Amino acid sequence: MTKTELFIELANPDENGNSRWVDVSEFIGKYSALSFGNGASWARKESTLAKKFSIEFDKTKTKGNRIDRIRLTGFNNDDYSQHIRADIKKKIKAMRCVVLGTSNPEIDHKNGMKNEDRVMKNENQKLEDFQPLSKAANDAKRQFCKVCRKTGIRFDAKILGYPMSYYIGQAIHNNEEYACIGCYWYDPLEFKKHLIKKD
Repeated sequence: MTKTELFIELANPDENGNSRWVDVSEFIGKYSALSFGNGASWARKESTLAKKFSIEFDKTKTKGNRIDRIRLTGFNNDDYSQHIRADIKKKIKAMRCVVLGTSNPEIDHKNGMKNEDRVMKNENQKLEDFQPLSKAANDAKRQFCKVCRKTGIRFDAKILGYPMSYYIGQAIHNNEEYACIGCYWYDPLEFKKHLIKKD
């Protein structure tokens, strides 16, 4: 069996491509080939596993950058993927990070839930579905979105010193399609426009 096949057997994803968290301590015996050497090479972005599934890593148990556990969070196919159209990528890459103002940004899906069918299909994407974020800002957003999805509680912008938490909605969300709108990280520029209105 390949490493991809071994992990799929161990993780046992459901019909929607979602699995339990698989701890690295389980990479023993039959599954010992999955043990990490220099990172999870068989689960990287360009891997066979990542082409089929969306993959989430957790590094919270230990200090440093070591991966502690992995899970599959749905299928990652041509119809429902995180791919971004080339023309949109080109335009966003020419912009500056909306948080730090730095150049050469990463392209961020505004919707951190990634649960809008239209946005996840390349042919239907719009420029305004994305924004330029520096790696540092995008990494921070990714972590806050992860907590939001896990707890059902949105990021509170007052943590950053802003006088309001969100410009639409409340703290609790139900993982609805538009749960992200109103959050600082969904669109920092739009969030700041509402601060002006608030004043």
